[in-house]
Amino acid sequence: MSELICLAPQRAAEAAVWACRYGLTPAPVEQLLNPGFHLCLDDSGLSLREGAAGKAVVRVDFTGGTAAHRRRFGGGMGQDIARAVGVSGAYQPSVIDATAGLGRDSFVLATLGCQVVAHERQPVVAALLDDGLIRGRQDIEAGEIVARIRLSFGSSHELLVAETEASRQPDVVYLDPMFGEDAKGSAQVKKDMQAFRSLVGADADADALLDAALQTARCRVVVKRGRKAKPLANRPPSYALTGKSNRFDVYVLAKVAPL
Repeated sequence: MSELICLAPQRAAEAAVWACRYGLTPAPVEQLLNPGFHLCLDDSGLSLREGAAGKAVVRVDFTGGTAAHRRRFGGGMGQDIARAVGVSGAYQPSVIDATAGLGRDSFVLATLGCQVVAHERQPVVAALLDDGLIRGRQDIEAGEIVARIRLSFGSSHELLVAETEASRQPDVVYLDPMFGEDAKGSAQVKKDMQAFRSLVGADADADALLDAALQTARCRVVVKRGRKAKPLANRPPSYALTGKSNRFDVYVLAKVAPL
């Protein structure tokens, strides 16, 4: 699905810009009569809407809900993702989130003070994330955090090589690949993740991405996995941090510290 439905006629010009930027095909409102999830533009921005009388709406929002709760009450350097990436009071590493998706982990890392480059290759997902970042930067409370995230549209397999060739080596490359076997946890997932998985599918080339990440990162590569999932590419990590449902496999290349 790479179509865009404009539900606000006054934003038709903006819809054309989104379509051009991400290679989307304009579609009539009647497409919402079909089952599945459809990318729509309305007065609130971009969202995924469930067709055929479905009620689910998925929108990237860094200003309210769980993002706002994390901003005000979320964990700090003691949480697993912070420890895995190597965030400390003395240093917040630069991170490439090579499988950004809806940007949740990118936002967590930015909340911890990291400068994040978010890679996303699926055009609908990238457009949703881009829209959320634009709105987030305009928010008084969230703007400073969201400003630390820069979206790069395309496949990390190529983008990581480009970063290396341009001498923009990040401290850390972070991977959270999507798998068809539901390695990330329960098959009973929330509606937004159902929509996300229906768009993205399985990352069949994730194993090769680990090699690219290891060649790009200066200090370490971190791979988020299901608690009982096999290591990516069957390559044992230097160590792992295991939580209730997820595990962070850490591949150490150097100490996380300034150059």
